[in-house]
Amino acid sequence: MIRHRYIDGICALAMALALVLTALLAHGETLGIQKASAAPEYAFRLFDDSRVHTVDLQVEDWEGFLAAAPAEEYVPCTVTVDGEAFSQVGLRAKGNNSLRLTEEYGLSRYSLKLEFDHYLDGGSYHGLDKFSLDASFQDNSYLKSFLVYDMMDSMEVPAPLCSYAWVTVNGVPWGLFLAVEEPEEAFARRNFGADHGLLYKPDYRSLREENADVALRYVDSDPASYPNLFENAKFEVDAAGQARLIEALRVLSTGEDLERAVNVDEVLRYFTVQVFVMNWDSYLGHTGHNYFLYEEDGVLSILPWDYNLAFGTYALGMTDPIRDPNILINWPINTPARGETMLERPLYHNLMKNNAYFAQYHAYFDQFLTEYLESGRCEALLRETQALIAPYVAADPTAFCTYEDHLLAVDTLIEVCRLRAQSVRGQLDGAYPATLAQQAEHPDLGVDASHISLQDLGDFEDLEEAARRLSR
Repeated sequence: MIRHRYIDGICALAMALALVLTALLAHGETLGIQKASAAPEYAFRLFDDSRVHTVDLQVEDWEGFLAAAPAEEYVPCTVTVDGEAFSQVGLRAKGNNSLRLTEEYGLSRYSLKLEFDHYLDGGSYHGLDKFSLDASFQDNSYLKSFLVYDMMDSMEVPAPLCSYAWVTVNGVPWGLFLAVEEPEEAFARRNFGADHGLLYKPDYRSLREENADVALRYVDSDPASYPNLFENAKFEVDAAGQARLIEALRVLSTGEDLERAVNVDEVLRYFTVQVFVMNWDSYLGHTGHNYFLYEEDGVLSILPWDYNLAFGTYALGMTDPIRDPNILINWPINTPARGETMLERPLYHNLMKNNAYFAQYHAYFDQFLTEYLESGRCEALLRETQALIAPYVAADPTAFCTYEDHLLAVDTLIEVCRLRAQSVRGQLDGAYPATLAQQAEHPDLGVDASHISLQDLGDFEDLEEAARRLSR
């Protein structure tokens, strides 16, 4: 038995402190104390998508920055977001073919990347280390990436936050851009917690190389065989991390016991949206890139990225791109790539060889169609968002298209989603071909999409016209 002349007072004080702590925890949000599980502050500041935000870039030599943009070198700038200034922020242009073609067409509307901790250790925008400003290259609707990220979120796939921003440079209007949370440290903490795993952005150095690692194919046990993975890691990867990833690829290559190495449920939900939006500048396309890979405890997840060329509009580098809307809208959900490509994409191919996973993939398509497309949610989102951004698109001084082209693109995107949903529903029900082989046998079966032109969503001709318009 504890004996102390102050014991009663100590116990009373401890009880009082416990009561105060309980009250703080119960009412912390009203007192400004954020829950550990709550969204970070930047999520409801910049990424409040109910309004168009303002971003001003103060750059000492903007013309010099534009001239050197293709080199993707950082320069310091002051960024003012919704009236709040942040100094010594790293700024550079970003992109691959979009960056190259923007320069080739004599335009200067580059997508941009803002890195708050590039020059300042620990620099951030309310906890966010980096975000990008997407220029809507070959997207006259300004809506494709915004829509697909919302689709992914609706299927509970970890997706970047995004919102629209009216960008000015040294106080002069530059245009309407989509602000996108870059998947790095803040993204990983928000989606996977403080003890998150490792994040990669696999990408090829040259399409002339085999790029087996970008396709997530197992080569051997040597980390040197996976340069496009480990050289594109977002965090430092030690030998143990390398071994975990390589072992996961080995298990994936066998096609057996896949749940040891793959977050199967998340991957199936990802591919449901990915296949619906007909995005071939992706893991399922010729390039095999434009995704993020997340590894935790030896288990892999695939995360969405870059959708300006979705909805059947990818034609870069293709000698004979498919333009027929009937073919594209009815593209099969069971074989979303040609055989030679499919065999080299084990994260899709090996999962779909499993009957239970294949059935779940179809079940997710049914859920996605029912809850997102057929419910009217998709069209309502597009109409509401277009109304929000309309005045900014009309005033955009660097736009890749005219305002009339923008309105046409929005109507086209809504119709594409409606027709694609009808086609996929027919494929699920067995009324329409669901494989390329079946389509070859029955080319006339499917939704009639002949009244639309997918080029109205954005094409090379728009870039040529923009170059002529902006040079006057």
